[in-house]
Amino acid sequence: METRTAEILLDINAVALSPEAPFTWSSGIISPIYCDNRKIIGDVPARQEIAEAFVDVVKSEAPDAEVIAGTSTAGIPHAAFISERLGLPMCYVRGSKKKHGKGNQIEGAEVEGKKVVLIEDLISTGGSSLEAAEALKENGAEVLAVVAIFTYGIPRADEAFKEAGLTYHTLSTLDVLIDVSMDRGAIDENQKETILQFRQKLSQK
Repeated sequence: METRTAEILLDINAVALSPEAPFTWSSGIISPIYCDNRKIIGDVPARQEIAEAFVDVVKSEAPDAEVIAGTSTAGIPHAAFISERLGLPMCYVRGSKKKHGKGNQIEGAEVEGKKVVLIEDLISTGGSSLEAAEALKENGAEVLAVVAIFTYGIPRADEAFKEAGLTYHTLSTLDVLIDVSMDRGAIDENQKETILQFRQKLSQK
């Protein structure tokens, strides 16, 4: 699953590795890797495979799930695909409470007293995922796990999830993506080292 997911991400250019011409993230960080998992929803075969991979993980790691939740906005479409396949209710978690109406942060299915799996597209430090999980808990949900498409494998994400008492699972990782890229000849040893050094720097911040 991890290798196949990495292949899909590379095939549709959802993840690009460019050590010599790095990208600028929205945070201002200069990075040799750029991840845009939103491309998945525009490619029918890719999104079908990713959805099935998600379903397999949910069935394996959280078989008692009663609600599928998506993070706003990138996790929403994947949560919809998964909940449809599993025949489960769906909701999504806003980044913050609405300023109007009922002031909801959770939209869709009721989560109070429910076992919920939270769907995310990407885990870097884990901050946004944990904030969404906390919002679900505040609304009475039992969060079984967070499941995401991809992780950079930054150690402090593991530490943050451990401190929060939550587990997370991903369909693929940066290490697997690098291996697939090396096998394809898309990057060389020096470029691989540049990417790994970048991750190490992120881990130290």
